[in-house]
Amino acid sequence: MDKPVIGFIGTGVMGCSMAGHLIDASYELNVYNRTKEKCEPLTRKGAKLRASPAEVAAASDVVITIIGFPKDVEEVYLSRGGLVESARGGALLMDMTTSSPSLAVKIYDAARARGGVKACDAPVTGGDRGAREAKLSILFGGDEEDFERALPILKIMGKNIARFGGAGSGQTAKLANQTVIAGTMLGVCEGLAYAKRAGIDPKELLSCIENGAAGSWSLSNYGPRILDGDFNPGFFVKHFVKDMKLVSESAKSLGMSLPGLETALARYQKLAGRGGEENGTQGLYKLYE
Repeated sequence: MDKPVIGFIGTGVMGCSMAGHLIDASYELNVYNRTKEKCEPLTRKGAKLRASPAEVAAASDVVITIIGFPKDVEEVYLSRGGLVESARGGALLMDMTTSSPSLAVKIYDAARARGGVKACDAPVTGGDRGAREAKLSILFGGDEEDFERALPILKIMGKNIARFGGAGSGQTAKLANQTVIAGTMLGVCEGLAYAKRAGIDPKELLSCIENGAAGSWSLSNYGPRILDGDFNPGFFVKHFVKDMKLVSESAKSLGMSLPGLETALARYQKLAGRGGEENGTQGLYKLYE
């Protein structure tokens, strides 16, 4: 069976590596990014640069998006000439952005209403390293048949892949993931800052505790960056603030209070207000220096 032609929209920190793995697996790829220079690593490998999301959709069997904010997702999918309107018959549209569960349902319903087009949500976690190493966790929401159709493609980009239910459930799972990370990053930054202020070697502390009860992916991967003064983004603060706001809104709609999440959100908003929007999430440590 011939491989589907894939469209990939959003070739930033995560998307460029993810799309690159698909080219390496011999998929024909159409690409688009608002800053077209970010597509150059992919076009050098054989991807076809398209002038708009609509052109990508018209030329692709499966269209993947990983872009910035829910408003961008809504515009790309649902505006006049957007993906739902422009997709070829039989296409599968797959949003891998962290976005709103209710927006994912809205896109799914719009695709179904058009007829002959399917939509699903499949946000990812694992950061820039997970994207580079094709070890992302992928959280899928959508129809079972669409999950089976997407699975061979998803396995090229990730290792831990699960379907959580219908449209929007992948986004819900990702927001739960971000809630866990929010509290963890507070602990990582505060623990290392406390150790330094108290006069013990934070690098020695890190090597001692990362494989114990305090161990976590964030501690092992971001702890060394923090202690080296490396605040370059694996995942932008501005996007993490967006994710935590989505969690907060969703939790309130469920009648829930998440005080840990709200504390982390306030701290990250303070960092962003001090010019840290473009830092990686480990940049939170700057508030404790």
